[in-house]
Amino acid sequence: MLNIAVLISGGGSNLQSIIDGCESGYINGMVKLVISNKDNVYGLERATKHNIKTFVEKEDEKIIDLLNKENIDLVVLAGYLKIISPKFVEAFRNKIINIHPSLIPAFCGAGYYGKKVHESVISYGAKLSGATVHFVDEGADTGPIIMQKSVEVKVDDTPQSLAERVLTVEHEILKESVRLYCDNKLTVNGRGVIVND
Repeated sequence: MLNIAVLISGGGSNLQSIIDGCESGYINGMVKLVISNKDNVYGLERATKHNIKTFVEKEDEKIIDLLNKENIDLVVLAGYLKIISPKFVEAFRNKIINIHPSLIPAFCGAGYYGKKVHESVISYGAKLSGATVHFVDEGADTGPIIMQKSVEVKVDDTPQSLAERVLTVEHEILKESVRLYCDNKLTVNGRGVIVND
């Protein structure tokens, strides 16, 4: 069973999908640690309800120390609105995964997070959007892609309505990607990720 840390900046609905996956036995892991870079976010409350240790910490060096202290095998960025440092990436190479609310490489990179992503999708006139789970490298949303799932962009979509449908697939593919990682079914091969399920 792998030890998982989840880094958040907000409500933590993706965190909840991972906790549920672990508690049901679907994921062969346990969330040992939840770290937020912001105080008083609901995600911290979610973790506390499940007796998971929580920390509020902004400095990457201190976060690395916390992760090492808890023998963390996998770090999940679940709505973590902060670019992590190259040192952090190097310390956990191919052990950090992120969920992004678009089909990378579209509508991603510096400045593309939250509502801005969905506004951009709609104003561009894209017919499809979705979510992407990827390994984290030194760039913003540039690491090898593990899994993607699309949703249709409807004519009458608002950023809010699109965000809700994308969030549903985020929960699905993040939980599935964490399961695959914990079962040792993912192999990074250059820019590609091979799923040996």
